[in-house]
This record gives sequence, C-alpha cells and structure tokens, in this order.
Amino acid sequence: MKVILKIAIPAILLVAAASAQAAQLSADARTAIPHDVQQLVAIDYHAMENSNSAMGLRERVMPPELKRFEDALEKSGLNENHDVESLAFALFRPKDGDEKLNTVGVAQGQFSVQDILANFRKQKLKATLVRTNKVFPLAKTGMVVCFVDPATMVFGDTDAVTKALDARDGVTPSLLTNGPMMEAMKSVDSEPLWSILDQKGTQTMMRQVLGEAGSVADFETVRKHLDGSWYSMNFQHGVKFDLTISTGDPFASSTLSSLLTAALTVRKMGGSDAEKQALSATSIASNSGLLTIHFATTDAQFTSLLQSPLFQGMVH
Repeated sequence: MKVILKIAIPAILLVAAASAQAAQLSADARTAIPHDVQQLVAIDYHAMENSNSAMGLRERVMPPELKRFEDALEKSGLNENHDVESLAFALFRPKDGDEKLNTVGVAQGQFSVQDILANFRKQKLKATLVRTNKVFPLAKTGMVVCFVDPATMVFGDTDAVTKALDARDGVTPSLLTNGPMMEAMKSVDSEPLWSILDQKGTQTMMRQVLGEAGSVADFETVRKHLDGSWYSMNFQHGVKFDLTISTGDPFASSTLSSLLTAALTVRKMGGSDAEKQALSATSIASNSGLLTIHFATTDAQFTSLLQSPLFQGMVH
C-alpha cells in the first residue's frame, strides 16, 4: 500500500472541491496544454465531491498549493461547487530539455463569463493581451486567468498561462501533437480521476516509489525501459486504483514487478491491521512489457487506512 499511496496521493492533492462521470478534456482544453507534458492530472469535480472517501482523503492531505488554486477560483467569481465540472493540471517543461516544470490549470464547466468579468471590473482588475487573449490577474493570488471559450478557463502563474496560450494559438506545439501521451490518455480518460506521465515523469515516480525496496543497480536495470505510465482512481462502490507502466520490455516489467512485490511483502510483515488489509487488496502483475498494479477496498476499510501510521507517514 505504500506504493499505492506514493503514486495516488499526488493526484488527490489536486482535488479542489470535486458532473459528469468522467474527467474528459475538450478539444479546447487539450490545445491549451503545451506539448512537453511530464504529468497531466484530470479530476471530475462532482464525482469526487460525492464520495466520502475522496473528500476524507482530501481533508487530510490538502497542501498550500491546492488552497492557492481554490482561492484563485473563488476570486474569479466562480462558484466552484456548481460552475466547475472538471479540472486538469499539467506539469510541463517550458522548453525541451528544461528540468524546471511549470504548472497550468484548466477548468471546464458552464461559466457565467459576463458576470465574472463584471466582478473583475468591480475589483478594478485590468486585462493584458496575449495576442487577442485577455488575461486577467486574480487579486492577491499571484495568478492570472484567461477564458479561451465560455466553457474553458486557463489559470496559473503568468508565464505558465502565456505558454498555454501559445500552444492553443499554434505558436508552439500542444498536447495534441504528443502521440504517446494522447495514446495513454485513451486508456484512462473515462474515469473520474486519472493521470498520465511521460518517460521522465514515470522514471521520477518509480524512483520515489521504490526507495529502499530496490538497489541502485536493480533500478538502473529497468529505469531506461520505463517509457510512460497512466493511472486512474474510482470512488464508486468503494475505492479502486489502477496503474499501468509501459516498459516495452517483458524482462524489465518482470524485474520491476519483483521489486514492488518484495517491497509490499516487507511492509506487510510490520503493518497494522488496516495496512495489512490494504496490502492484501493490492495485486501486481506483468504481461508483455506492461506492469499493472490494482488496489480495491471498501469505504470503511479506506477510512481506517487514513488513520493508520502508514498513511500518516506518506503525507507528513
């Protein structure tokens, strides 16, 4: 379960207030995401909000960054419980080979744009232009927002939003031209919470997940074969988590499976009852170069897990 939480919690950290049953991105939303995405997380607000397990997790792990996003939405004049249907957050490299990551948020919903703009005028907030796009500052947040259409809002730091608008306007490549990430998206975007990671993002994630579970030599054996990954969470009828890692190499996926299985076995020996239940509900398999991890539990068991030392260790 340590593996599951290490991977899943970063996604849940982004759940701001959780109408559809899937967090799918519109064409406008996809074009507003730059090509060089390291990780993309998408969240169906209402599906998450209707789950006690999801909201219980959110209450325990909400970081300052999430609060900043919530404040930004509120100050834009949105009612996030009704106007926002889904949120996506993209962590991307501003330029090829850059280690620094920018983050841009994309909100989808039925927005009363004229009312929101009237609220901006009331606050005496003036727009700046990026070509024909009006970009408004969000008071006291250090963030800006742009409505690319009546149902799509891009927000974040000025530099990140500018680069998102560059992608949308065709000045730079967008997510639509990133074949591997678009292909990975097909596997998960019917779920209420999902994420896709590129090669770099997958390698970083697995290095953190394995920790002391594998030697440096073991990790280096599989690292170069980690091509990408995608995962989803579903909070209907309990909690379900599914992760797939693509290696393109049966030997690499088998080696990684062995490392993760060993890590779970060691943790199970010293875990609490709730942790042992969670570990028993976790399965790891390898097939044709794909490693899959599946976790499923009831809402009651998940609530117990939230109180466990293992969970507390993952979020503090």
